[in-house]
Amino acid sequence: MQHRFVPEKTILALSIAAVFAGGPALALAQDAAGAATVVVTGTRVANRTALDTASPVDIISADTLKTTGSTELNQALSVALPSLNFPRPALTDGTDTIRPATLRGMAPDQSLVLVNSKRRHASSLVNLNGSIGRGSAAVDLNTIPSAIVKNIEVLRDGAAAQYGSDAISGVVNVRLRTDRSGGEGTITYGAHVTEYDLLNAAPPAGATWAGPNSRKRTDGQTTTVSAWKGLPLGESGFITIAAEYKNQEHTERSGYDMRQQYAKVNGAYDPRELTINRFDAWYGDPEMQQKTVFVNAGDNITPDVKVYGWSSYQLRDARSAGYFRPPQDSRNVQSIYPDGFLPIIAPTVEDFSAAGGVSWSIGEWDMDTSLVYGQNGMNYDIKNTLNASIGPTSKTTFDAGGYSYNQLVYNLTGVRKFDVGGLASPLNVAVGTEARREGYALHAGEPDSWRNGGVILPSGVPAASGAQVFPGFRPANASNKSRTAIGVFVDVEANVTDKLLASAAVREEHYNDFGSNLSGKLSGRYDFTKNFALRGAVQNGFRAPSLQQQSFTSTSTNFINGVPYEITTFTPTDPVAVALGAKPLKAEKSTNYSFGAVMRFAPVSLTIDAYRINVRDRIVLSENLTSVAVRNYIVSQGFTGIGGGRFFINGVDTNTKGVDIVASMPWNAGAAGHFDFTLAGNFNRTEVTKVPTTAQLAALNPAPVLFGHVNVLTMEQGQPKSKITASANWKLAQWGVTARATRYGKVLSPNTPPVPDFELAAQTVVDLEARYALTRQMTLAFGADNLFDRYSETLPPALNTTSNTPFSNYTPFGNNGRFVYARASYSF
Repeated sequence: MQHRFVPEKTILALSIAAVFAGGPALALAQDAAGAATVVVTGTRVANRTALDTASPVDIISADTLKTTGSTELNQALSVALPSLNFPRPALTDGTDTIRPATLRGMAPDQSLVLVNSKRRHASSLVNLNGSIGRGSAAVDLNTIPSAIVKNIEVLRDGAAAQYGSDAISGVVNVRLRTDRSGGEGTITYGAHVTEYDLLNAAPPAGATWAGPNSRKRTDGQTTTVSAWKGLPLGESGFITIAAEYKNQEHTERSGYDMRQQYAKVNGAYDPRELTINRFDAWYGDPEMQQKTVFVNAGDNITPDVKVYGWSSYQLRDARSAGYFRPPQDSRNVQSIYPDGFLPIIAPTVEDFSAAGGVSWSIGEWDMDTSLVYGQNGMNYDIKNTLNASIGPTSKTTFDAGGYSYNQLVYNLTGVRKFDVGGLASPLNVAVGTEARREGYALHAGEPDSWRNGGVILPSGVPAASGAQVFPGFRPANASNKSRTAIGVFVDVEANVTDKLLASAAVREEHYNDFGSNLSGKLSGRYDFTKNFALRGAVQNGFRAPSLQQQSFTSTSTNFINGVPYEITTFTPTDPVAVALGAKPLKAEKSTNYSFGAVMRFAPVSLTIDAYRINVRDRIVLSENLTSVAVRNYIVSQGFTGIGGGRFFINGVDTNTKGVDIVASMPWNAGAAGHFDFTLAGNFNRTEVTKVPTTAQLAALNPAPVLFGHVNVLTMEQGQPKSKITASANWKLAQWGVTARATRYGKVLSPNTPPVPDFELAAQTVVDLEARYALTRQMTLAFGADNLFDRYSETLPPALNTTSNTPFSNYTPFGNNGRFVYARASYSF
C-alpha cells in the first residue's frame, strides 16, 4: 500500500516558517553531544564547535552508527545523514562487492574521504555498469570497521582549496578511537524476513506453467563479530585495536522465469518445464566473508612532540551473479549444463593502509608531518560458467585477472596565530604542502578466460569468446601506470569583529600527467546574536582524473554476422579512441556557492544551508559505440578487427542546487526518561546543461550519441530529489529505544528509447531498535530495519524480460526488504 505525503516544497516552506516564527521546530541532531562538540574538518582553528563553523559540519557519533542492523559504515551513514545516499545495485559485476556512496547527489568520486584528517586511498574498481556512479572510482568506506570509529565529521561544502582534489561536494572525515583502556565486544546476527510482489510475463503459447503473485523469503543471514580494546602505551600513549569478522549469505529477489527452457519434444513441451526451478537468478546482495583489523596508536615523546600512526588490513571474499543462461542459450554447452547455468562472479578484495606522523612545536608554530600509504586490489574468479567457444572440454572456473591501486601521501603543515591590530581575534594561519604518488596496475587473466576456442554453432556463427558473464582481461589490457602530484596551500581565519568570522584558503596543485590547478575559497559567518547567525562561502574546486579512468581497459570479442570484432573500453589516449575524438583527460572544475543560517532556541538547534554546485567538464564513460557507421569509420582510419567500444571523456556540465535542513532537540522528561529528537531533510536538483561531442562522431551518418538519454537522466533523476529523516532516541534506566523514519523522494529508472522510463514513487522506510542493559557491561538489542517491508514498484514484464530483475537498481534504499536482527554487546 502506498502512502500519501505532503509535497516537498510545502515541507520546506513549513520548516523555514517554523524557524522564523521562533517555534520549537525539530530537525536532525548533529551529534548527541550537542553544540559543544569540537570539529577538526573544514577549519584549522583549535576548539571550533559544530555550530560555530563557517560551513555546515555534521557529526555522527559511534553510538549513532550502532543503532542499525547493518554493520556497513556506508549504510549506517546513509540512514544518519540525509545528504548521503548509498544505493545497493545488483547484477553489476564488481560494483555488487564495492558499492559507492554519494554526497548531495553528486558522483561518488566528487567527495573526499579522510581518516584522522589524512587522505584515504580509493578503491581499484571502476564502476562500469548501469548504476549510480557509472565511470567513477571511489573510496570504499566499508573497509573501515565501525568498532574503530570515534565519530565521523561530514563537511557539506566544497573544500578543494583546503584539502585538494575530489572535495567538490564535501568531505567525510573518519576520526578513530584513541582509548588507553576499556573495550567492547559485539555479536550481531540478522536475516531478511520478507515478502514481495511479482508481475509475471505470460507463458509461451500452449504452456501450462504459471507463476505466483508474491513470494516469501528468509535469506541474507548475516553474522558480524567485532571488538575493540584500548591499551596504554607508556605513561601517556595509547594503542587502540579493533577487529571484525563478517559472514553474509546472499539475498535473492528474482522473478518467476516464464521463458521456455528446453527444446520441444515431438512438438510438445519437455516435461522438465514443469519441474525446473524458475526462480533462477540471484538478484540482491552478494555472499561475503570479510575479515578486518585496524590499529590506531599515539604517544607523547615530550610535552611538545607527539608521534601517531594507524594501520588497517581487510580481506573480502564475495560471490555475486550474472544473468541466468537458459539451457538452450547459444552461450551454453548443454553437455556441461543441461539445465542452464547461473554464472558467479567471485572477486577477492584486499585492502591495506599504514600511516605514521609527528606533531611538534617550533616557537609559535604547531607543526605536523605524516606519511600515509594505502592500496586496494581486486582479483576476479569466475565460477559456475564456461567458455562456449572451447566446447564440451571447457573449464567451469576461471582466473579472469584484476587490478590494483596504491597511493602514497606526504604532508607537512604549520599552524600559528598572529596578533593583527584591528581584529577581534588573532589571525590563524596554516601553510603546508602535500606530495602524492599514485599507481594503478591491471593484470591479465588466464588465456581460457578470454580466448576464442574456434567452436562453430549449428547456426554457422562462431560461439562467444571468453568466460561467460565476465571475460578475462587480456595481456593487451595489462598496464602499470603511475603519476605524482604536489600541492601547496595557505589557509587563514580570524574574527574580524566580535560578530564577523572570515576565512580564506588558496591551494595550487601540479600533476605530472595533466598540469596545474589553482583553487580558492572565501567563507564567512556573522553572529547577529548568540542564537542566530548567517554563514556563506564561495569557492572554485577541481577533481583530477583518476588513474583508474586514465588507465582502465578491457576487451571482449563479439561476432557480428559471423565476423569477430573486438569491443574495447579504450584508454583516452588509445589510437582508436583518439580517432573517435578522445583527448587526454583534464580536471573537472567546479564553482560552489553556499548560504545558510544557524539558530539556537534552547534546547533546539537548527541549521539551514542552501547550495549551488556548478561542475564543468565532468569526466564520464561514453556510450557503447558499436554501430555500423562507427565500425566503417574505424576501418577508414586504418584499424581492422575493431568493432567499436567506449572511452572516458570530459565534457558534461551540470548544475546542482539544494537545501539542507539540520537540527536537534534533547528533552529530559524526568521519570519518563531522556529523549533526543532529530529531523533533517536534503532537497536536491541536478540539471545536465551540456553533453560531450566530437567532430569525428558528429560527421558520421547517422551520428552516434556519445552520452545519451539513460546517462543524462541518471545524473538528473537517478537519486532522490528529497530525503527526509526523523528519529527519536529514548533512554530510561536500563532501557533504550531508537525509532527512525526515512522518506526517499521519487526516483526515475531510465531506459533506452523506445522502452519507456519508469518512475519510482516516494517511499518511507521505518527502522526500530529496542535495547536493554542486563548489567552495566552487557546490553542486548533487538530491531528491524525496514520494519514494514517496503519495496519500490515491481517492474512490469516489458522492463524485466528475463525475470532476473523484478526491481530497479535505482531504488535508493535497496531491494532486500525487512531485516530483523539481534545484537549483544559486552564492555570491559
